[in-house]
Amino acid sequence: MTSLRSHRKWITRTTRRAVTMYQVTDRLGDGRTVRVSGDEIAATVSAWLAELGTRSPLVEDLARAARAGDWTAAHAIGEHLSVNVTSLVATADGRPDSSPRAQA
Repeated sequence: MTSLRSHRKWITRTTRRAVTMYQVTDRLGDGRTVRVSGDEIAATVSAWLAELGTRSPLVEDLARAARAGDWTAAHAIGEHLSVNVTSLVATADGRPDSSPRAQA
């Protein structure tokens, strides 16, 4: 029984790995901001553009650049789409990571 408990503790510790979340801000209108996973960036920005009656193939490029960490491209594409994207480090359960490496 003791080994089972220690195994559970090990599983709990490994599931708190860091994942990257992104903060996406709409620079048009009210400046709304959402926190999404990398897979949700394009859908979020596309929905905002659809509200304005438009669409753009650049949303996929924006999401790809952000996920790849190419911030020069992400910021340039964001300028065209009137959005800002920044990365946030969070634990697997979605909470902000407060560890020292997340502060760097």
